[in-house]
Amino acid sequence: MLSVNNLSVYFTGKYLFDNVSFLINERDRIGLVGKNGAGKTTLLRIINGEQVPETGTISKKADILIGYLAQDLISTGTDTVFNETLKAFEQALALRAESNEISNQLTERDDYHTSKYMSLIEKLNDVNEHFALLGGNTMEGDAEKVLLGLGFSASDFNRRITEFSGGWKMRVELAKLLLKKPDLLLLDEPTNHLDIESIQWLEEYLQNFSGAVVLVSHDRAFLDNVTRRTIEITLGKIYDFKCSYSEYVEQRADLLEQQLAAYTNQKKQIADIERFIERFRYKSTKSRQVQSRVKMLEKVDRIEIENIDKSSIHFKFPPAPPSGRVVVESVGLTKHYGHKKIFADVDYAIEKNDFVAFVGKNGEGKTTMAKIIVEDLQHTGKCNLGHNVKIGYYAQNQAELLDPDHTVFETIDEIAVGDIRPKIRNILGSFLFTGEDIDKKVKVLSGGEKSRLALARLLLSPVNLLVLDEPTNHLDMMSKDILKNALLMFDGTLIVVSHDRDFLQGLTQKVFEFTGGTVKQHIGDVYDFLEKRKLASLDQLAAQNAKAQAKQSTDQTSSNKQQYEKRKVFEKELRKVTNKIEKIEQQIQSVESEIAAIDAQLADPSQYKKVLDDTSLYSRYNKLKKELEKLMSTWEDLNEEAESMKPQS
Repeated sequence: MLSVNNLSVYFTGKYLFDNVSFLINERDRIGLVGKNGAGKTTLLRIINGEQVPETGTISKKADILIGYLAQDLISTGTDTVFNETLKAFEQALALRAESNEISNQLTERDDYHTSKYMSLIEKLNDVNEHFALLGGNTMEGDAEKVLLGLGFSASDFNRRITEFSGGWKMRVELAKLLLKKPDLLLLDEPTNHLDIESIQWLEEYLQNFSGAVVLVSHDRAFLDNVTRRTIEITLGKIYDFKCSYSEYVEQRADLLEQQLAAYTNQKKQIADIERFIERFRYKSTKSRQVQSRVKMLEKVDRIEIENIDKSSIHFKFPPAPPSGRVVVESVGLTKHYGHKKIFADVDYAIEKNDFVAFVGKNGEGKTTMAKIIVEDLQHTGKCNLGHNVKIGYYAQNQAELLDPDHTVFETIDEIAVGDIRPKIRNILGSFLFTGEDIDKKVKVLSGGEKSRLALARLLLSPVNLLVLDEPTNHLDMMSKDILKNALLMFDGTLIVVSHDRDFLQGLTQKVFEFTGGTVKQHIGDVYDFLEKRKLASLDQLAAQNAKAQAKQSTDQTSSNKQQYEKRKVFEKELRKVTNKIEKIEQQIQSVESEIAAIDAQLADPSQYKKVLDDTSLYSRYNKLKKELEKLMSTWEDLNEEAESMKPQS
């Protein structure tokens, strides 16, 4: 379907891609992986035609339709959510307008047997067939299903896009992309702005998608559930594995071990050659052998391996100070934003050493609850911290709160005190900031680097309650694993808001489910929670918790669609009848005028003899009277038909 041929891209003094080639086949499910900065987004942009490589080509079918969701793509539309989403059916909407125009023309014509009339009929049939072929007959229903799947409620459909945050605007763009049904779907971190329910809905959608999918994601569970092929970008080359991400990790470890052995062996051979050259460089009797080895050295295709020393990539949180048995307790906790209720009458107790996950759809109050716990938000009811509780808080926008003009070192140094100060470089090294990295300004760091730096600040003072709100956003696989391992060794209490199922698995032993203004508690991790409820996805969970509400919303939306279609048919039929009435009235007026003229002749005494001798005038007069009677009868019937079509008050 599409082939990448001998692709090379030179960037910042080195090859991002060096003579790379691979194929994308129909219905492929490809996970594109590699370290931050390896070139994943660049490759997607080249495939989409937004960027041109130094060398190489992209060969594809002439009629292939590619859909690309960029990381930073946000809708700029100002229409309602539903109308903006329907713009995915641009061709179908244009055909609908054309069909309506032709239908209007037909209702205004009465030359039913002419070639022009028949030509219009044929054109209307062609337009309607093309409209149906493009999915026009189901586009409202399809848009409705996708929007509901991505977390919108039916009440959101008529709200303006400008009322929503960037994450929700991104969902609208994703909905439009899915509804266009491209042959090749390129998705760059599509789960960044989705909650668990929407992620699992998207997984199922992509599993059944008819085209090919290439996606970049740091969500291991999402990759495993969607992809069947993994392409890794590393050191300007690609490695193509015909398997899911987890299987790739195992195969990659074996491959890396083989590469390391080959690298070590080659390094020894090169060292032996260099020693020989150095030893006999100035001996004339060995000059031929020296030159031979110099040429041999020049021809060596040197093996490169990623410089990853996993033994040095680790950190742990400082020992937690002692706290009381109850760490956080709420009674009758309620929060409103204006007239909108987030949750009400929430009671719970989080005890020492509890590890709790907050899960649920976006907008149900997870972040709000986290802010209340860290005493950053007003509320009604009680939310009390226990004895000697010291909080470490990582907000969703924590990385954005860093001073962009400070260096990495200064960001840590400004809050480090006492014995921790000599350990700053070690702490930064644990978070992969080494060498010149610590002198970089915050403003030049990537999203993942900023997140790691913000997390590093949590190590600077001992705490016994960690509240982490989406800490894995922008973190790559390795960084997430490092954070998870450190949290597993934390000896305090943890509250974590996350949509990353792989990160949550085995980390927490309680789940707080936020849904419909309530908070329900479940024992076990996120997968225990799903299994116990016998749910294939958290999307079903939302449907089960608010079944009546969801059904009512869906029925209302479907009803609105049906009413709209019925109204269109009614207006079309009513226009036909109204046009006929107008034509009849014109004919009645013409006949009445002619009868009135004859009546005037009959009433004129001076015309009496002439009229009396003109038998044709009487014949015409009687014919007009009968015609008028027939027209009036038809006019009455049409008016009764029009009246019956109007809705009764």
